Amino acid sequence: MGLNRIDFAIIALYLVGITLFGLRFRRRHKSLRDYFLAGRDIPWWAIALSIVAAETSTLTIISIPGLAYDTNYTFLQVIMGYVVGRAVISFLFLPHYFRGDLYTAYELIERRFGSRLRSLTAGLFLLTRAAAEGVRVYAVSIVVSIALGTGEVASIAIITALTLIYTFEGGLAAVIWTDVVQTAIYVGGTLVGLFTIVHLVPGGWAAIHAAAASAGKLQVFDFRGDLSIPYTFWAGVIGGTFFTTASHGTDQLIVQRLLAARGQKQSATALLSSGIAILFQFALFLTVGMMLWAYYRVPSATFGKADRIYPTFIVTRMPHGISGLLVAAILAAAMSNLSAALNSLSSSAILDFYARWRPQVDEATKMRFSRMATVAWALVLFGLAIIALHKVGRVVEVGLQIASVAYGALLGVFLLGVLTRRANQNGAMVGMLFGFAVELYLWLGHVVPWTWWVLVGTAVTFGIGWTWSVLSGAPPSGSLPEQTYKS
Repeated sequence: MGLNRIDFAIIALYLVGITLFGLRFRRRHKSLRDYFLAGRDIPWWAIALSIVAAETSTLTIISIPGLAYDTNYTFLQVIMGYVVGRAVISFLFLPHYFRGDLYTAYELIERRFGSRLRSLTAGLFLLTRAAAEGVRVYAVSIVVSIALGTGEVASIAIITALTLIYTFEGGLAAVIWTDVVQTAIYVGGTLVGLFTIVHLVPGGWAAIHAAAASAGKLQVFDFRGDLSIPYTFWAGVIGGTFFTTASHGTDQLIVQRLLAARGQKQSATALLSSGIAILFQFALFLTVGMMLWAYYRVPSATFGKADRIYPTFIVTRMPHGISGLLVAAILAAAMSNLSAALNSLSSSAILDFYARWRPQVDEATKMRFSRMATVAWALVLFGLAIIALHKVGRVVEVGLQIASVAYGALLGVFLLGVLTRRANQNGAMVGMLFGFAVELYLWLGHVVPWTWWVLVGTAVTFGIGWTWSVLSGAPPSGSLPEQTYKS
């Protein structure tokens, strides 16, 4: 069928509209606090939706249906762990983040251990976040090239450029409020797509459900103890808990949003409510994949990659207008995730490195360099996405794997800081290096599934870091801030 003028008009209207909406926030920034933390005046519900959008990329929308097409609903066990991890963060990390006037997650590390470890943790974040985000940006090209026929490189360039415009000008305020709009678009678009698929399958929902049930597609829980299976109950819930505790508790991409809340209570409310939303969202995307399987009934290899199934269906089977809406919805998820990455990478680069090396520089100069850093990271992500074009398999799992390689080491260091008094900077650095090395080995050697990597890396980092600190006999390098932050 292909897209027609109505579809292209809807897509163009979205791209122009969201860019102009983001530019509305460009005049509101007088300081780094405004640019990177939106003045700490964002309501909890907007932060919750922004958190959901930040962890939802094109990977999620196109790859999760592909995963369900090939398997079943067992991936939801990982999402259950995501919900538990949010509760852990609210209890364990948020009280420390709201003591003192923090801008990045890694300032907490400096106050507890020292400047060297802050540089190491921030550097690891920049490295792995950029790599993971490059894969996410690449995923945009799958959709845009199928829908618009612009070619993969041109597709990546278009989305990166448009997202950069409002992120460069509007800072975190533009990122969060465009996230709110984009979340509504892609969830609403997916719901429209779901009901459309029901009407396209002969027999409707009853036929879809019966076929999926007989093929084992509706299975949610898998209680087997086999460590080689990535989506069992144990790997999912335990691994998902550790993954989210790291990603939402130590990654500047999410911590930056939590720090933008009006206070600790609102931050916790935003985090916990986002967990409920993310559970619903992944169930929705998995359902789309299950329904696509009921519609096509052919191996995913027929489409080249499972990630191409949903975009292909949208372009070739959806009614005109709806197909344009769904392509716009997928682009909305891509742009919200990309804008979040650009702003968080820029904030860490400026605040964790440049501002510490040049403390005498005035606020206006820091603001100028912050915008320059946003442009620089956009170019870096564009380059990494081009490299990823022919290097990845199922994109959602590749993105999660890259992130997992660093998360265990980061979480282990943060736990050393908040759970122990005897750990010192040297011990934490040694533990972190060992933890990161072990996770690299797990990644390259495929020893166990990615769902276990963060747990293993955390345990190694914490155990070696604490032991080294005790055996070295050196006193702790610092202490956590005690002055409670007041907005």
